[in-house]
Amino acid sequence: MPDWTPPTQVNLVDLGFMDSRSKLIDLAAFLDRVQRAGQDGDFRVQALKNALSLLSQKQPQRARDVLLSFSDPSTEPVAKAAMQGAIGAYKN
Repeated sequence: MPDWTPPTQVNLVDLGFMDSRSKLIDLAAFLDRVQRAGQDGDFRVQALKNALSLLSQKQPQRARDVLLSFSDPSTEPVAKAAMQGAIGAYKN
C-alpha cells in the first residue's frame, strides 16, 4: 500500500479570479444600464449597492453579510403572503 500524501495546496486566485472579474464587470454594466434608464432608485438596485459596500470588510464573513443584507430582518411570521415568489431583496 503506497504512503498517503496530502493534496497540494490549490491557488484559489488562479481558480477564481477570472470568473469573479467577469461577474464584477457584468454587475458594473448592469448598474450603468439601470442608471441610464433612470431606474437606479429601485430598492433592489439600492440593495445591490449596499451589498457592494460590504465587500471591503476585513473579516472573512462577506458572503454571510451580503446574503443577510438582502434578507428580511423581521422575526414575526406574516399572516398571509402579499405575493407569490421572491423579489431578491428586502423592501423596507
